[in-house]
Amino acid sequence: MPETVAAFTFCALLSASAILGMKLRGWLSEENLPERTMEALRLVTSLLVTFAALVLSVQLSNVKASFDKAYRDRNADAAQLAQLGECLRNYGPEAEPIHLDLRSYTAAVIASTWPQEPKPAGMSYPDTSVMAREGADPSLGALLNRIGRAINGLASSDTLRANIAAECRSAFLQLQQRRWAVIEDVHGPVSPLFTSVLTFWLMLVFLSFGLQTPRKRVAAIVLGIGVISISTVMFVISDLETHYDGLFGIPSAAMRDALAGMTR
Repeated sequence: MPETVAAFTFCALLSASAILGMKLRGWLSEENLPERTMEALRLVTSLLVTFAALVLSVQLSNVKASFDKAYRDRNADAAQLAQLGECLRNYGPEAEPIHLDLRSYTAAVIASTWPQEPKPAGMSYPDTSVMAREGADPSLGALLNRIGRAINGLASSDTLRANIAAECRSAFLQLQQRRWAVIEDVHGPVSPLFTSVLTFWLMLVFLSFGLQTPRKRVAAIVLGIGVISISTVMFVISDLETHYDGLFGIPSAAMRDALAGMTR
């Protein structure tokens, strides 16, 4: 998983920085590290730690907010699919071909977004092997447009069915809005360049930690705990950035429930 690789990369970089700092302390003589110099180094390190902690806190908060929004948008999209499916069922047998297309669309979304999970069985849908997990897909967009045109073509002289057709058209418009909200959620709040700069700052922090750490076993263990802790935070940030994969990935339960409602 990319987020796991990123976590190990962070851990390796921070560990290398700390080890380099400890090596530099061993190479330098005590004359080069007087108490006043160490005090200045501690002051600079405290400033770096405070700044890095603030940036990490803000970054984690932004990523969590983005993940929560993507979670809500996906659940709202599933609910809108279920509502449209129920509306088409209420219209009657004439809307059954549209209902089948909606089932195919929902199944294709599930199969393409969660490829590591079992694919929906017992129905036909477009080939999802070349579809992106996030963002807009042309084939799914074309299928949804066909569903929309068919819904717009529903007409009846019966007042009840005419009202249901209007309800279905309204539900489809809301579905399109929900779909574009899900598509736009792919744009995360953190850029790779910002993550690289933050990693560089953290490397400087652990380099300074290594310069201040005596070559004692307990001190090395404490420094290692710090490396693991910060690497874990970066892992969580990377994992939340990948909305549909990893430890905190958005589950497919809502979409599968919507599909199950269409097949009853």
